[in-house]
Amino acid sequence: MLENFPDGIVIADAEGRVTFVNARTREMARAVGDEMLGMHIKDAIPFDDLNGHSWYDVVRPYDGFELRTRISEYSWWSPRGSEYLITASLERDRPAGRVVRVVVSIRNARIRNQRDRERSDMVATVAHELRSPLTGIKGFTATLLSRWDQFSEEQRKFMLSTVDADADRLSRLIAELLDAARIDSGRLTLRTGPVAFDALARRVLASVFAASEERPEPVIRGEIPVVWGDEDRLMQVLTNLVENAVRHGDGLRDVVVRSVEDGVEVEVSDHGSGIPPELRQRVFSRFWKSGPGAGSGLGMFIVRGVVEQHHGTIDIGSTEVGGARITVRLPINQPAGLVD
Repeated sequence: MLENFPDGIVIADAEGRVTFVNARTREMARAVGDEMLGMHIKDAIPFDDLNGHSWYDVVRPYDGFELRTRISEYSWWSPRGSEYLITASLERDRPAGRVVRVVVSIRNARIRNQRDRERSDMVATVAHELRSPLTGIKGFTATLLSRWDQFSEEQRKFMLSTVDADADRLSRLIAELLDAARIDSGRLTLRTGPVAFDALARRVLASVFAASEERPEPVIRGEIPVVWGDEDRLMQVLTNLVENAVRHGDGLRDVVVRSVEDGVEVEVSDHGSGIPPELRQRVFSRFWKSGPGAGSGLGMFIVRGVVEQHHGTIDIGSTEVGGARITVRLPINQPAGLVD
């Protein structure tokens, strides 16, 4: 297992002689065969800090505080100038006894730096998304408080309606951020129960087109089996797909619900120009936006997270006339205790 570990692993005995190095370590050191075995750990890990002090001399793995069993991770630089993150564990023959084995882990700092950049980008994006509705709320409330008597009843009502809409937008954004965080951390929970997808599709279309004179109906093909899932989350998925078709796809073409082997398939098609193949996976990225009127960029990220939590799949394709077609497939997921 250690041989194929993605980080470099070096193990030394009580005398500091290297007894094991894995493939990643040999790759980083450009070592051939077993030439590192028997080498002193100080020579096997020739990393320095920014002041030129060697890793071995600074951390003193065989000396120092006698209760120490772990050396914290810090940045160190190789002779070729690359930054690495090094940590180690110390095995002792007894509590507070002498060190009999040192296990060192070495990994390239580029991964951490990339994650730090991604985290910084995410914080900046979130701040930007939150600032927009907050700016509107603050502007209108400050104006009303300072100049209330100068506005007519109709003007006040318009300003308050705008504040209310911005507050709703802010609430939706916060809910989306929380959902995205739960998906990222694997903490998205489902309250499962039986879901009739044909009835669910009708409710979603009735809700999205509540203000329209014509309300489309889903196309139902075959006898739709009941699936087990979180009805609220699945309604969130379908609502997002239908609203995207309306806003960004030049209008909804149709919603098709059909029975497939061991599950249900739902297709949402639009009248737009479609999504180029090279962008279809990027659509599911956090904060990915395209075109005017784009939302927070979290919708499709959350949709895929919810679908995958239901052990389903989601794909993007094209209709025969070029519009986007998004297909969600969900297994029945019937609990084992309910199977006849």
